[in-house]
Amino acid sequence: MLISGLFVGIALGFAMQRGRFCVTGAFRDVWVNRNTRWLSAFLLVVAVQSVGVFALDALGVIHLQTPAFPWLATIVGGFIFGFAIVLAGGCATGTYYRSGEGLVGSWLALITYALFSAIMKTGALSGFNTAVRSVTIKENNFYQVLGVSPWVLVALLAVGVGLAVRHHLSKPKLKFAALPASRTGLAHLLFEKRWGAFGTAVVIGLIAIAAWPLSWASGRKDGLGITTPSSNLVNYLVSGKTSLIDWGVFLVVGILLGSFIAAKGSGEFRVRVPDATTVLKSLGGGALMGIGAALGGGCTIGNAMVQTAEFSFQGWTALVFMLLGTGVAAKLTIPKRRSAPASTGAPARVLSNA
Repeated sequence: MLISGLFVGIALGFAMQRGRFCVTGAFRDVWVNRNTRWLSAFLLVVAVQSVGVFALDALGVIHLQTPAFPWLATIVGGFIFGFAIVLAGGCATGTYYRSGEGLVGSWLALITYALFSAIMKTGALSGFNTAVRSVTIKENNFYQVLGVSPWVLVALLAVGVGLAVRHHLSKPKLKFAALPASRTGLAHLLFEKRWGAFGTAVVIGLIAIAAWPLSWASGRKDGLGITTPSSNLVNYLVSGKTSLIDWGVFLVVGILLGSFIAAKGSGEFRVRVPDATTVLKSLGGGALMGIGAALGGGCTIGNAMVQTAEFSFQGWTALVFMLLGTGVAAKLTIPKRRSAPASTGAPARVLSNA
């Protein structure tokens, strides 16, 4: 069943690359362009996944658990991670899929992200990481604290996100100049047709749901996750212990493959070498991503997309502080410019790796 992680990763990498699903851009646009279209798309992923997760739990396919809430580590780690993704030019998953497009800056960020996540989890800084994450409170779940059915929160989230999506879809659509289609049928849909923000979000949400039973069947009791698998991959390369190769490792390898297939098929693959300044930002941003994700208990996928779908305090706290960290980094590092990129319906590309 481990091989199913590879196929889920390929599907996720393919969808994110073709849909230009950049979480860093989504978070950054809130501060720079005052645009929430892609943040709404991100929350749509959470809402779709939340329905599936609690349905799977109700059916007994999975059994959701609520460990203690490491509040201090989540706040600090979430903020660091949010700040770092602006420097690195992408979040953890974004760095994987943009590496598959040929962006050398993302390759560098990916290397230091995986390395420092391993250093924090099992290496020289593991003691520090454990100490900070040991500051906990028992409560780590909204619906249990409120004493309500989780389906009440699922319904509220679905309605709120649905209204946000409706708001964005009601705005006048811009027309784009496009080359005549050179393919037909499925090939045109997969590699040529423009993927919309909300359609991509639904696809990613469904992939996230599928990840749960497939991961559990392999013995890994979790859904999508990037940081621990990246750490395990580094530790495997160093130690050679095959026990480290789990479903999650296959997942992250699959993301690289899926995004490469999508980029090659759509003609978007091109090796792009950054300048010296971007190299330093990529390396430093990747290192801070690894530190922040290990401290916070996950990245924009494991925390802000998966834990939020479970309505854990950790997930929603991490999401808030990731947004704050992104806002601070955006204000400090990104010069003011016209908001035209946001009006196109896609998050503005991170300039350092473009």
